[in-house]
Amino acid sequence: MHHAQIFVNLPIADMARAQAFFKALGYHFNPQFTNDQGACLVVGENLFVMLLVRDFYQTFTSKAIADAHTTSEVLVCLSCQSRDEVDTLVDRAVAAGAATPRPAQDLGFMYSRSFDDLDGHTWEFVHMLDASKALG
Repeated sequence: MHHAQIFVNLPIADMARAQAFFKALGYHFNPQFTNDQGACLVVGENLFVMLLVRDFYQTFTSKAIADAHTTSEVLVCLSCQSRDEVDTLVDRAVAAGAATPRPAQDLGFMYSRSFDDLDGHTWEFVHMLDASKALG
């Protein structure tokens, strides 16, 4: 099985604040799928995160929406081209108001750091060595 795209949907409290946060990290939004209720954050080729204001998000589910500041339901993990890219993204996030839930992890073959965004969602960034180099 193969899927061509992924859209991760996350509830947010404030659209302008959320967009300003992710723009400060260097990301952009697809204006075709962005309005005052939802914003299509482009995180890679065919990789998208839909930031949906809580009331609009609620129209997609009958379940209660988790408070990501106190509960975890998903960890968004994205790969990076280098350790420097990992550090740059997390440092920008912290400068824009994010919290760091744990220290960096360096496992030799993989380096990772994470942050909790303004709505409490955890984002992890990893750089993994090419397996042939790691075994090499």
